[in-house]
Amino acid sequence: MSEAETPVEPDDYVMMGQLTGAHGIKGWVKVFSFTDPPANILGYKQWQLRYPDGRRRSVALVDGRPQGKGLVASLEGVQDRESAQLLSGASVFVPRSSLPGLDDGEYYWHQLQGLRVHASSPDAATEDSVLLGRVSHLIATGANDVLVVRDEEGAGREYLIPWLDHVVVAVDLERREVQVRWDVDF
Repeated sequence: MSEAETPVEPDDYVMMGQLTGAHGIKGWVKVFSFTDPPANILGYKQWQLRYPDGRRRSVALVDGRPQGKGLVASLEGVQDRESAQLLSGASVFVPRSSLPGLDDGEYYWHQLQGLRVHASSPDAATEDSVLLGRVSHLIATGANDVLVVRDEEGAGREYLIPWLDHVVVAVDLERREVQVRWDVDF
C-alpha cells in the first residue's frame, strides 16, 4: 500500500495533501503531504485545490522542494505571500489516472476504503464468515499498515486489523470486499 489516510472521493480525484500556510514572501506555500514518501506529491504537476467552502481551483506546480521537516511549493499564478496565504487550508487532489500502476496484490488506500470486511475465525474448520463492517480508513504504524473497520449496525464497534499476509486473505475490488482471518470477539 502506498498512501496515507485519505477520504473516499466520488469523482476521479484523490486527495494527496493539504496546503498549510505561506512560506516566504514570493508566493511559496507549505505543503503537508499524504504520500509515502512525502516528496512524491511533488511529482504530480497538475493539482486541483479544494477549499473548505467547496470551491475548486486547478493549478500547475511550478517547483517544489523539501524544507525543514516539510515541503514547500511554488504554484502558477501565486506570486506573493498574501496570495499564498489565501490558499491555506485547501486540500490538494490529483487525477486518479495520474497515479502509477501497482503490482498484483498491491492497493492504494483509497481503493480499500469503504470495502466490506468479512472475517472467518483463524482456527475455524469451515470457511463461514461474519461481516465485521467497512474499512473506514487505514493507519500507518511503521511495522505494517492497519485497517480500521467500523461495524455497519451502528453499535460503534471498531476493529483494528493488521495488514499481514496471514490475516488479510483476499481483496476483491470488483465485489468491494476484503476477506480476513480474524477472531470476531477480539
